[in-house]
Amino acid sequence: MKDKKKLKLKKFYFHPITVFIVLTIILIILSGILASFDISTSYNQIDKNTITLEPKLLAIESIFSFAAIKTLMSNAMSNFLSFAPLGTLLISLIGLAIAEGTGLIETFSRKYLKRMPEWLLTLLVIFIATVSSLINEVGYAILIPMFALIYFINGRNPILGIITSFCGVSFGYGVSLFVGSMDIALKDYTELASHLVDENYHVPLSSNLIFLVIATIIITIVGTIIIEKLIAPKVGHYKREEEFAKTEQYRVINYEEEEQKKIERERNEKRGLRFALIVGIVLILMYIYALVPGLPYSGLLLDNSTNIYVDQLFGSKAYFQDSFTYCIALFFIITGIAYGIGAKTVKNDKEIIEFSATKFKDLGSLFLLIFVVSQFITIYKSTNIGMIIATLFSNLLASMSLSGIPLIIVTLLFISISNIFLTSPTQKWMIFSPVVVPMFMQSNITPEFAQIVMRTSLSMTNGITPLLASFVIYIGYLNIYNLDKSKPYTIRKSLSVITPYFLIIALTWVLIIIGWYIIGAPIGGGVNPTL
Repeated sequence: MKDKKKLKLKKFYFHPITVFIVLTIILIILSGILASFDISTSYNQIDKNTITLEPKLLAIESIFSFAAIKTLMSNAMSNFLSFAPLGTLLISLIGLAIAEGTGLIETFSRKYLKRMPEWLLTLLVIFIATVSSLINEVGYAILIPMFALIYFINGRNPILGIITSFCGVSFGYGVSLFVGSMDIALKDYTELASHLVDENYHVPLSSNLIFLVIATIIITIVGTIIIEKLIAPKVGHYKREEEFAKTEQYRVINYEEEEQKKIERERNEKRGLRFALIVGIVLILMYIYALVPGLPYSGLLLDNSTNIYVDQLFGSKAYFQDSFTYCIALFFIITGIAYGIGAKTVKNDKEIIEFSATKFKDLGSLFLLIFVVSQFITIYKSTNIGMIIATLFSNLLASMSLSGIPLIIVTLLFISISNIFLTSPTQKWMIFSPVVVPMFMQSNITPEFAQIVMRTSLSMTNGITPLLASFVIYIGYLNIYNLDKSKPYTIRKSLSVITPYFLIIALTWVLIIIGWYIIGAPIGGGVNPTL
């Protein structure tokens, strides 16, 4: 008998841009269908003056109407320009472009980072990415492009650099070594909810600090092991185009001339690094001085309308928080120019401008993706679907009679699932805190520990939701560095590659939370898990 040849269907890959366009159309139609059934729910919001619960009605908002679509089309440009990842990415890329073009990043990487063991570089990336959540989500826009470039220069797969950066920021989101913007965003809701049980209860800003420091160390170590042992082998080696070259080129080499050029280049590079170091130190000192209150001409980056220093740094009107991406970009620009002058890689201002322009030539598809995603996320938020899903889980939790470890685990589960559909930490905690905090206090668990459970829930699922605005940077850069353009990184593929990280880190977070509760170790200055 002759062997029958099996026919294989050729796989068809939808580009993420196409997928998000289709999802936008489906979302518009779905909003109309759900709204026609009058789907609604309500959650309790705490009145700050009376400390009483006020029910707030939430209903599905239909986008499937002539007026809504007309409004959507007229606001498309403003939705795109106001989309947070766009501005932070553009500003950070300008700085990186100049630092790369002058040779600063390549020389620094070759001389210092390339000597590092691979596991140590991974550890460093995850640690920096985790700590970056100190200032909202700027880590995505700065670290993903930077470490993709550094990995590429060091001969390692830039795809792995993108994945490592994204996982570090996403699955360590909300933990850091210092009190930051997350503490300020959640603290007021936690304290207000605690007043439902004890009107005199006070939640300090540093109430989670001990837990956050230790959790950062644990997550960094576990994350490094996952990347090196599970993800790096699957991602594999990055095959550069020159590796496939079939022709051989011959030329006469003057070894003495080549050696002289090498000596001259190394001397210039050392001088360039020295110039960059001096200028970098001066800039850092200037930034530090701008963060010190009460000195002559100091406090430039502080919000002086408040007396609490943490609020001056990370409050809603804090200049430091708002200008952080610009400060980092400016650091790269100035140190890059200093290196270029010292290393003689920059001859005039036109070359510097050319460096910044060159970086954007391959980013057309990324900007198109950002435009499409900005419309999708704006429409999604307008429908209230995410808010309603979070409210349903909150109401379900309120209906349960739980305490102790079961209460902690169910709360972790419900908030982490809600985080997939509603990525805003403040909106989630506004909905959940009036339920979670009193339940925890009645179970002899402190409001501060309830806040830690909330933060941990964010870290568990932040990296697996395409509704996260900065997810567009992750999937966009995967496709920029993807060599096989016929097989783009789809949403499914980009999520599947980080699934091992998600599963193990989620389990790690659960073990940390439960273990900490059982041991009863302090989570902050004078604050324990139990009352």
